[in-house]
Amino acid sequence: MTIDLTTRRPATLVPDDRREKFLPAMFGLQFLIPAENTVYTIMERLSPYDYGGGFWNFYERDGRPLFLAPAADRRFTIESGLTDFRGEVSAEAAGIIATLFTLSHLSFAFELDRLAEGYQRLRAYSDGHPESSAIFAAID
Repeated sequence: MTIDLTTRRPATLVPDDRREKFLPAMFGLQFLIPAENTVYTIMERLSPYDYGGGFWNFYERDGRPLFLAPAADRRFTIESGLTDFRGEVSAEAAGIIATLFTLSHLSFAFELDRLAEGYQRLRAYSDGHPESSAIFAAID
Protein backbone atom coordinates (compact mmCIF):
# COMPACT_ATOMS: atom_id res chain seq x y z
CA MET A 1 0.00 0.00 0.00
CA THR A 2 1.46 3.36 -1.04
CA ILE A 3 0.47 6.43 0.92
CA ASP A 4 1.07 9.85 -0.63
CA LEU A 5 2.08 12.38 1.99
CA THR A 6 3.11 15.14 -0.40
CA THR A 7 -0.26 16.85 -0.18
CA ARG A 8 -1.86 17.27 3.22
CA ARG A 9 -5.56 16.55 2.87
CA PRO A 10 -7.60 17.03 6.02
CA ALA A 11 -9.83 14.39 7.50
CA THR A 12 -13.51 15.10 7.10
CA LEU A 13 -16.28 14.57 9.62
CA VAL A 14 -18.51 11.64 8.71
CA PRO A 15 -22.05 12.95 8.20
CA ASP A 16 -24.83 11.68 10.46
CA ASP A 17 -26.49 9.69 7.67
CA ARG A 18 -23.33 7.55 7.24
CA ARG A 19 -22.25 7.13 10.87
CA GLU A 20 -23.70 3.61 11.15
CA LYS A 21 -21.39 2.42 8.36
CA PHE A 22 -18.19 3.90 9.81
CA LEU A 23 -17.34 1.40 12.57
CA PRO A 24 -18.06 -1.74 10.50
CA ALA A 25 -15.91 -0.30 7.68
CA MET A 26 -13.10 0.48 10.09
CA PHE A 27 -13.05 -2.60 12.30
CA GLY A 28 -15.19 -5.17 10.53
CA LEU A 29 -18.69 -6.15 11.52
CA GLN A 30 -17.53 -8.99 13.78
CA PHE A 31 -15.35 -6.62 15.86
CA LEU A 32 -17.63 -3.59 15.86
CA ILE A 33 -18.68 -3.65 19.53
CA PRO A 34 -15.37 -4.83 21.06
CA ALA A 35 -13.41 -2.28 19.00
CA GLU A 36 -15.68 0.62 19.90
CA ASN A 37 -15.52 -0.32 23.58
CA THR A 38 -11.74 -0.64 23.35
CA VAL A 39 -11.40 2.92 21.98
CA TYR A 40 -13.44 4.33 24.88
CA THR A 41 -11.63 2.22 27.49
CA ILE A 42 -8.22 3.25 26.15
CA MET A 43 -9.28 6.89 26.21
CA GLU A 44 -10.35 6.50 29.85
CA ARG A 45 -6.93 5.06 30.65
CA LEU A 46 -5.04 7.69 28.63
CA SER A 47 -6.86 10.64 30.15
CA PRO A 48 -8.37 9.50 33.45
CA TYR A 49 -8.93 13.01 34.81
CA ASP A 50 -10.29 14.71 31.69
CA TYR A 51 -12.28 12.05 29.85
CA GLY A 52 -15.58 10.88 31.25
CA GLY A 53 -17.42 9.56 28.22
CA GLY A 54 -19.58 11.37 25.75
CA PHE A 55 -20.32 11.62 22.05
CA TRP A 56 -17.54 10.87 19.57
CA ASN A 57 -17.06 12.15 16.04
CA PHE A 58 -15.95 9.87 13.23
CA TYR A 59 -13.44 11.06 10.62
CA GLU A 60 -12.55 9.76 7.19
CA ARG A 61 -10.35 10.69 4.27
CA ASP A 62 -10.96 9.77 0.66
CA GLY A 63 -14.08 7.88 1.76
CA ARG A 64 -12.11 5.56 4.05
CA PRO A 65 -12.45 5.47 7.85
CA LEU A 66 -9.57 7.15 9.64
CA PHE A 67 -10.22 7.77 13.36
CA LEU A 68 -12.67 8.51 16.15
CA ALA A 69 -12.35 11.54 18.45
CA PRO A 70 -14.32 12.93 21.37
CA ALA A 71 -16.73 15.63 20.23
CA ALA A 72 -15.26 18.19 22.59
CA ASP A 73 -13.93 21.68 22.17
CA ARG A 74 -11.22 21.35 24.78
CA ARG A 75 -7.86 19.79 25.47
CA PHE A 76 -7.16 16.49 27.20
CA THR A 77 -4.27 15.73 29.48
CA ILE A 78 -2.71 12.42 28.51
CA GLU A 79 -1.10 10.83 31.57
CA SER A 80 -1.43 7.18 32.27
CA GLY A 81 0.42 3.92 32.55
CA LEU A 82 -0.21 3.18 28.86
CA THR A 83 2.50 5.62 27.81
CA ASP A 84 5.34 7.66 29.27
CA PHE A 85 4.01 10.75 27.50
CA ARG A 86 2.63 13.51 29.70
CA GLY A 87 1.01 16.48 28.04
CA GLU A 88 -2.08 18.20 26.71
CA VAL A 89 -3.54 17.55 23.29
CA SER A 90 -6.66 18.57 21.40
CA ALA A 91 -9.69 16.29 21.36
CA GLU A 92 -8.79 15.34 17.79
CA ALA A 93 -5.23 14.36 18.70
CA ALA A 94 -6.48 12.46 21.77
CA GLY A 95 -8.86 10.54 19.52
CA ILE A 96 -6.09 9.77 17.05
CA ILE A 97 -3.92 8.46 19.90
CA ALA A 98 -6.75 6.30 21.28
CA THR A 99 -7.60 4.99 17.81
CA LEU A 100 -3.96 4.14 17.07
CA PHE A 101 -3.67 2.25 20.36
CA THR A 102 -6.92 0.40 19.59
CA LEU A 103 -5.93 -0.57 16.05
CA SER A 104 -2.52 -1.74 17.26
CA HIS A 105 -3.97 -3.76 20.13
CA LEU A 106 -6.64 -5.39 17.99
CA SER A 107 -4.27 -6.11 15.08
CA PHE A 108 -2.03 -8.16 17.39
CA ALA A 109 -5.00 -9.97 18.87
CA PHE A 110 -6.79 -10.75 15.60
CA GLU A 111 -4.19 -10.35 12.80
CA LEU A 112 -6.63 -8.88 10.29
CA ASP A 113 -5.36 -6.92 7.30
CA ARG A 114 -8.15 -4.37 7.82
CA LEU A 115 -6.79 -3.46 11.27
CA ALA A 116 -3.15 -3.28 10.21
CA GLU A 117 -4.03 -1.20 7.15
CA GLY A 118 -6.16 1.12 9.27
CA TYR A 119 -3.25 1.60 11.66
CA GLN A 120 -0.82 2.36 8.82
CA ARG A 121 -3.28 4.76 7.16
CA LEU A 122 -3.85 6.66 10.42
CA ARG A 123 -0.15 6.69 11.33
CA ALA A 124 0.68 8.14 7.89
CA TYR A 125 -2.08 10.74 8.30
CA SER A 126 -0.72 11.64 11.75
CA ASP A 127 2.70 12.39 10.28
CA GLY A 128 1.36 15.63 8.82
CA HIS A 129 -0.95 16.53 11.69
CA PRO A 130 -0.27 19.84 13.53
CA GLU A 131 0.14 17.83 16.76
CA SER A 132 2.19 15.03 15.21
CA SER A 133 5.06 15.32 17.70
CA ALA A 134 2.68 14.83 20.63
CA ILE A 135 0.82 12.01 18.87
CA PHE A 136 4.03 10.09 18.14
CA ALA A 137 5.45 10.74 21.60
CA ALA A 138 2.24 9.37 23.10
CA ILE A 139 2.20 6.14 21.06
CA ASP A 140 5.93 5.35 21.15
